[in-house]
Amino acid sequence: MSQLDEAISRYHKLLENGHSKDLSWVEAMRERMHAENLSTAGRLLCPFLRPHFLSRRQFDALSKTAETLIGAIERMGQMVLSTPALLARMELLPGEKMLASIDPGYHIPDVTARLDSHLNNGSLHLVQYSAESPSGLAWAEGLADIFYDCPPVKEFRKRYTLTRIGGKKLLLSALLKAFRQFAGKNVQPKIGILEFRPSFQSSAPSEYEIFRDFYRASGFQSEIVSPDQLEFRNGVLRRGNFEINLIHRRVSAQEFLLRFDLSHPLVQAYKSRAVCIVNSFRSELAHKKAMFGLLTDETLTAKFPAAERRAILDHVPWTRLVSPMKTTYEGETVDLQEFILKNQEKLVLKPNDEYGGKGAFFGWEMDASGWERALREAMRAPYVVQEKVEPAKAVFPLQTYGELEFREMRVDLHPHAYLGKIAGCASWLAASGAGGFSTAAGLAPTYILETK
Repeated sequence: MSQLDEAISRYHKLLENGHSKDLSWVEAMRERMHAENLSTAGRLLCPFLRPHFLSRRQFDALSKTAETLIGAIERMGQMVLSTPALLARMELLPGEKMLASIDPGYHIPDVTARLDSHLNNGSLHLVQYSAESPSGLAWAEGLADIFYDCPPVKEFRKRYTLTRIGGKKLLLSALLKAFRQFAGKNVQPKIGILEFRPSFQSSAPSEYEIFRDFYRASGFQSEIVSPDQLEFRNGVLRRGNFEINLIHRRVSAQEFLLRFDLSHPLVQAYKSRAVCIVNSFRSELAHKKAMFGLLTDETLTAKFPAAERRAILDHVPWTRLVSPMKTTYEGETVDLQEFILKNQEKLVLKPNDEYGGKGAFFGWEMDASGWERALREAMRAPYVVQEKVEPAKAVFPLQTYGELEFREMRVDLHPHAYLGKIAGCASWLAASGAGGFSTAAGLAPTYILETK
């Protein structure tokens, strides 16, 4: 049994036999989650009774690998911007191409980003890179603060040191660095948090209300704004009387372009260098799953640094944009359509743009005729085919109808990067095969665990 396994076993025994056995502390913890807006659609973000633990060695290895891969993604992004043939392979909308062509006014490729990964028996695989509007940071920090002081964790900390990682301060620092490059040191940022507001009145706060309150508490004017509220006149982007020179973007380019055209005030202000947008619209390149198709094409990465090529080979699943073409797999030339049909047990078809498994087809869960239909659909719309990655699994405690229950969960690890450096982490847990929010799905706070 590893040191980490031993620590988890000890924590579970505290729940079963220690002072926290009666679970009376759970209700107080849930009330605090409600009070601190750690919920979505009226449901608490975390139904679990223990955090997710990483050893210091795991976190350091994760950070080193992720930062190397971020470097490779940034390098490929520069190649795509300067090579029309590669840009065509990204399957961008015309409007997305135009937005990506605009110089954002600062030289940081992705100010903030989130990587979706599986850490399984020491093997790390990156399955998604999100920089267009990464979320979960504020929620993860809030959950980590709440769990840190709950009774079983306080007892557990007598034997182990738990380190909280990431936080809103790091994100704000990264935003300000990009803004200083854009506007200089003497301009005060006025922050608009851009997201689509629901058309119906909802009492459930968004994560970005937490950010707004934090920015205000840090001394900056900040408002949540919707694209349809913006106007650009006299060289100033504004919502009503609120002038905006820094946008914290929570809207993807494709979402925006489905509702607005390129004459929108936000685009006018962006082109005129009247507003700094973080992340810039160039980050859409890395968000497309087709980016992994370029990264895993060894003919394109042959001149990348050896460390980046090794990280791609070891940690990024083989990916290709679905199209009628010849390609390579493990050094062999294959007909892509034929290869997909013959290897469904180890392949998944994913939309180029969707997130969180929406619209995906998992070959190992389908019969042959269903897989053929899925391939036909993938040929009609931008899809990628990707090699299967075995999900990480671990047992977590929950309270079910007042009783303690232990359930095996799938664990998706979400490292957060600021200015290309990993400095935070959250964990998404779901019952095997489940997606979205359910009674057995949600975020868990993540700590680095070390023995005292």
